[in-house]
Amino acid sequence: MIGISGRRDFLKLLRTIVVLSVAVQSALGQRNVSPAPPVHVPNVDSYLPKFEVASIKPNPNGGIAGFFGYPGGKVRVGFSTVEMLMSYAFEVQPFQIAGAPSWVQNDHYDIVGIPPASSESSKANPPSPKFPLSHEQRQMLQALLMDRFQLKFHRETRTGPVYVLVKRGSTLKLQPAKNNNESPWVGSNIGGAINGDGIAGKNISMPLLCLRLSRYLQRSVLDETGLQGAFDFKYEYVNSDPNEDIVASIFTSVQEIGLKLKADKGPVETIVIDHIERPSPD
Repeated sequence: MIGISGRRDFLKLLRTIVVLSVAVQSALGQRNVSPAPPVHVPNVDSYLPKFEVASIKPNPNGGIAGFFGYPGGKVRVGFSTVEMLMSYAFEVQPFQIAGAPSWVQNDHYDIVGIPPASSESSKANPPSPKFPLSHEQRQMLQALLMDRFQLKFHRETRTGPVYVLVKRGSTLKLQPAKNNNESPWVGSNIGGAINGDGIAGKNISMPLLCLRLSRYLQRSVLDETGLQGAFDFKYEYVNSDPNEDIVASIFTSVQEIGLKLKADKGPVETIVIDHIERPSPD
């Protein structure tokens, strides 16, 4: 019988095998590979950090949606569906979550989590509540999903349609980020979501840009730019075609800042829900 520590080591070995398999295929230029076998993740909370105190309350009335971090590591989640919570906690897009019952997309919750004083997160002092949560804080959200929503799931790496982000040429219209303490942001030039009038970004790394673009493109976006660090950029134009597709606008905007999106086949990580329940009351 395998103990908890042995099981943890076995899980690490499985994940390593999957990651190495994908890396080798990518290095060979062979993205269209057979799907990796599912990696089942047991609900053993011992391998994840947890909030010391957590509150979950249904919110049918609306409010400011989002994920916010505060000094001392406190996390507040506003007007969030469980799909949004999973997407943020596991760093995937909603199209990468399978097997969800309808309430996961429809029910909204307010959540507050406070980490233990012994955690690294308790030392957090973010420059803004909108600054991205740390890896440990996201893991605490994963543990909360397993504990309070009784989430059971497994991961599958499937082969599917993706976009690959590359440099278009030698001319890049990207500037090193002026303020690395600014909350990373990408959207339209007027400060909202990406629309049809161009694109702008502040303090954005290429992997994070890929993650944000995938939300609009409804495909995983893989970073093959080779660019390190964070950047500011801006491109705007007057859209004369009110019927222009948002995808076409993104392709145009990305090209104008010196990058390019290429359609391809590649690995798509999928979180498959095996079981989930509405949360236990506080």
